Order: sequence, then structure tokens, then C-alpha cells
Amino acid sequence: MGVALTPCIVPQVGKPTFTLGEEEMEMGMGIHGEPGVSREPLKTADEIATRMLSAIRGELVLGAGDRAAVMVNGLGATPPEELYIVYRKVHDLLTADGVRIHRAYVGEYATSMEMAGCSLTVFKLDDELAALLDHPAHTPFFTQV
Repeated sequence: MGVALTPCIVPQVGKPTFTLGEEEMEMGMGIHGEPGVSREPLKTADEIATRMLSAIRGELVLGAGDRAAVMVNGLGATPPEELYIVYRKVHDLLTADGVRIHRAYVGEYATSMEMAGCSLTVFKLDDELAALLDHPAHTPFFTQV
């Protein structure tokens, strides 16, 4: 689930993919700036995190004793500190329901050029998926030991 606070400019096109008012945000937008599910007044980071997680949990059942991996992905122009604020709220909401966070990823993994905003991904894990997720990885864009 993504939220855009500003549009991106695709170099080949040379102009913003969409426009937002200064006090607006696009909920549910696509990674390339595709339209979202709603355009809303700008909200706080905690409200945005709660809204994104609520949408995800409408499709993904998570409860006490479940394990999950959480990714808060920056879209190119959101400072890491703000991504961690979103993660903190998601962590608090999940752990309050008894969900154990197995791994957390906070950073820029798939950006939309210079778009401000973030996406939230929650992976429900079983033993097999947790073991696979724990494997070391070494790539130019991602390292996990």
C-alpha cells in the first residue's frame, strides 16, 4: 500500500505524472505514479501508517502469535527518519495485537524517482518463509547477513 505526498517526474516525459495540492496526498498509488484509490487531505505520519496498515489487514489476516516481516519503502524523496516514524507506528499496532515482527526493512528498496511518500508491505510468515527470508543476500542494492 503506497501513499504519495508529491508526484514524480519520469525523465522521458519531463513533467509530473500527476498533481497534488499542497495539503493533499494520494492513497494507494502505484509505484510509477499510477492513480491511487483516493485523494485525501494530508494526514500525520501516524494516521498514514494506521490507514495503510488497516487497508493491508483488510486483505491479510494477522493475529496473536503470527509472525510477519514489515517493509517501509521510501519512494525517493522521503528522509529515513520519516520512514522510521511510519515503521514505529506499524510496529506498535502489530505488536499490540500480538503479531511478532520477524524482520523489519526500512529504507529505499523501489523508488519512484524523487516522489515523496512511502509504501508499506507486510509479509505473513510461516517457518519455511521465515527461513528463506533469513538467508544472506548480497546484491548491488541489498545486503543481508
